[in-house]
Parts: sequence; structure tokens; C-alpha cells
Amino acid sequence: MGNVLTGLDVLAAEAGERLRGQRVGIITTDCAVDRQYRDAIEVVQSLPDVRVARLFASEHGIRGDQPDGAKIEDGIDPISGVPVHSIHGPRLWPEEAALADLDAVIFDIFDVGVRFYTRAATLVYCMRAAAKVGTRFVVLDRPNPIGGVKVEGPLLKEGFESFVGLPGLPVRHGLTLGELARYFNAAEKLNLDLSVIRAEGWNRTLWYDQTGLPWVLPSPDLATLDTAVVYPGTCFVEGCTASEGRGTTHPFELLGAPHVDAHRLASELNRLSLPGVHFRPAYFCPSARKHTDQVCGGVQVHVLDRESFRPVLAGYAFLRTLHRLWPDEFEWRPANAGGQRPIDLLTGGTWLREAVADDAAPLDVAATWRGDEQEFNQRREDCLLY
Repeated sequence: MGNVLTGLDVLAAEAGERLRGQRVGIITTDCAVDRQYRDAIEVVQSLPDVRVARLFASEHGIRGDQPDGAKIEDGIDPISGVPVHSIHGPRLWPEEAALADLDAVIFDIFDVGVRFYTRAATLVYCMRAAAKVGTRFVVLDRPNPIGGVKVEGPLLKEGFESFVGLPGLPVRHGLTLGELARYFNAAEKLNLDLSVIRAEGWNRTLWYDQTGLPWVLPSPDLATLDTAVVYPGTCFVEGCTASEGRGTTHPFELLGAPHVDAHRLASELNRLSLPGVHFRPAYFCPSARKHTDQVCGGVQVHVLDRESFRPVLAGYAFLRTLHRLWPDEFEWRPANAGGQRPIDLLTGGTWLREAVADDAAPLDVAATWRGDEQEFNQRREDCLLY
């Protein structure tokens, strides 16, 4: 415990032996650092006889300076001087020509272990593109920050696949990105030339603050491990008109809306006695996004025991309670141009929206996931590295 090395650390320690003499591209963001706080671009550029020919910019950009959803432009990275090929704009994966002249593509991004966090989709979309061209794909693996044991939530339903919804995964999948790469390479029969450089010293029971690795926020609104712990469930609030806390100092931990009586909401939620969590009445005023400059009543989600805490269960309980107490004010965000509601894309089906409408008890809803969770635990066995 406390001495974990990421795949990037291992690559540096080996002086890049596995990449020597190769022309490579890197899919990364500024959150991918080694134990000396050097980012992946700097580390790979320092390796002997390895040429970094191209960078691929996913959500938030190479340097992490773009807000969620912002379209990234092609260009030149001003720090490394390497050309940047956007994979978060009109295209979500590399063009064939951007891969064809490379010997290998290196993937190193800090993920948070949740199906709708877009790093997982970026990984799989890029794997599909590399498999089509025949370019070698190298994943520098990192620990799953919320542990690798717990799996929670239903599998994504057919017809709800999207950039926030990969097929065959539950909401919380408990895998590293290296393991996800192995899973999808097999599940989709990609026949990709895949290499995973494992993280050393990590085991599935370890949370990120037990690894000794530096925490560099993986995206602008996931500033702490505490946020990542609740995120698999509280992100569901993005699917309705209540605030998920963006524009505050505690996004995804503060939840509410201008019409909400904070004490009444907290009391109703705490009466459920959900495992490992306490809901504290809170008032907050977002400086951006939903309800900007309006005082919102709501709760702050305090995790008392992260081993027993079930974030997907807690996220459902919050939305169900909000709907029960203020049905006239509660609204789901409208459907997109394709006719799908954001909440259904986040949850991978209509189950949450329908359960809220039926006022279904949280534990009864969670019981319906059990078969999916057991099925996925069996499915993922062959791809586990730790």
C-alpha cells in the first residue's frame, strides 16, 4: 500500500524499451502523470529512440483546459510542439490517415470507473479505429480510483448505446482502463494488437488515496476522490432540471433546486437508512450552469463508509425523493434530436425514469439489478489483471 506504480511509471523505468525505434501517437490529458508529476507527453518524449509524432485530444483537451462538452480543435500543442488531432468534436475517434503512419498509439488517461464517464468510450472508439488500420495499441494502465471490487447498477440496454453508454457494462464496472481494453477487444472480436502495461503494486481492494499516487483532477468538476466516490449515482441529477452542484465548490456532492426545502429533503432521505451515507441539509448558489446565481435548497452527500456506500442506489433515492416531495416542480431534461432523454442515456435505459414515476422503493429497484451485476462479474473474469 502506498507504493503503486502506474503503467507510465513502469514505461519510464524500463526506458521505453517496448517502444524503442517507433513512431508513436499519444491519447492523453494532463491528468496522466507519473510519481514525479511529469505528464505522459513529457515522459514519452524523454524516452530514447521514441518519436512522438501526434497527440490525440479527447474531452477537456490535451491540457485539461476545456469545459465538459466543449469541442476541441486540431492544432499544435504549444508546450511539446507536437501536432494535435482532435477526437472530441466533429469526430470522436482518429481518422485513418492519423493512425496509418504510426507504429503504435499510446493511451494514458485517468479514468474514474463509471460507464458514462467519457474516457471509457474514448478508449473503445480509438481501439476500434486502430484495429481497422492495424496500428498497435498500448494502454498505460492506472488504478480504478474507486476500487476494483464493487460492481453496481444494471447493464446498458440495447438501443441506448452512446458516447456516455458503452454496451455490456453496468454503471459502476470496477475495471481499470487496461482491463476494459481487454474486455472490449474480446467482446467485440476486434483482433487488435493490444498491449497493456500494468500498474504495479495495486490490488482491487485499494482506493486511490491508498496508492501513494498524486491525484490530478481527471476533469474540471471531479476535483477530489470524495467527488469520484459519489459520482456514479449523483451524476444522474444531470438528467433533470435540479442542480448537480456544477458551479459550486462541491459538484456532484451538493444537489438541489431553488424550490427545495433542504431540511425536509434531508430528513426524508436519511429516513431511508441507506448504507454508508448521510444527507446534510444544505443551501448553495451555483455561479454557473443550472440555476446560476439562485439560492438552491438541497443536500450535501456525506459518505460515512465508502465500503458499504452504494452510489447508484443513493442517486436513484435522491431523484425519487425529489419527485415525491415536489412532483409539480420536478422535470426531466427534454429529449435530444434523436428522441432520447439525457437521463435515459446516463442510466442506459428507461429503468430509473420509470421507477421514479412508480415511486418504487430504492432497495426494491436495486434488487432488480442483482442478476445483471452477477452476470457482469462472471463476464469480466477473463479480462482481470489484478
